[in-house]
Amino acid sequence: MRLLLFDLGGVLVDVSGYRNLGPLLARSLDEPQVLKELRSCPVLRGFETGKLGPEEFAEQFVAAWDCVLAPEEFLRQFRGWTHGFYPGARELLAGLQGRHRRACLSNSNAVHWARMEQELGIFEPFEAALSSHQLGCYKPDREIYERAFASLGVAPREVIFFDDLAANVEGARACGAEAYQVKGIAQLGEQLRRLNL
Repeated sequence: MRLLLFDLGGVLVDVSGYRNLGPLLARSLDEPQVLKELRSCPVLRGFETGKLGPEEFAEQFVAAWDCVLAPEEFLRQFRGWTHGFYPGARELLAGLQGRHRRACLSNSNAVHWARMEQELGIFEPFEAALSSHQLGCYKPDREIYERAFASLGVAPREVIFFDDLAANVEGARACGAEAYQVKGIAQLGEQLRRLNL
């Protein structure tokens, strides 16, 4: 039985971070600029690899990005940037039950992970939920895939990985997994059908 390994944000889960961040900044940035800077932000990376705690992250992030909010209020709003499964995601995952192993691997952090687990029930369909902040490394770095595969007890060739970012797909392929770029439920469902899964 092969392991289907899913990224969460942008594939199965609605995460609106870059849309929410723009209005909180003293400077004006459009969405593509915000997204580009977020992906290379050392403060966010520190939080999403478990090197910073929530309060430390909020203080450093607000300062680095020149946010108009106090760190405490920023952290409160930041928690709400993860909204839950896209419509149809639970049903799609349920349809795979019994035929394939299902797990998720996401670049995430302690605040969003707690919300997904405790409030949104995101991890219920999976046998395992793995995050960069727990593993101490970050997609697309090779180390995170190696640690995830070891934790799940699978050889890379047994894994089919789905992510919305090309770099993360390439990272998984470089480690020996089969991997596909998909954005949202429609593309994911279409790719699963192509693969007869």
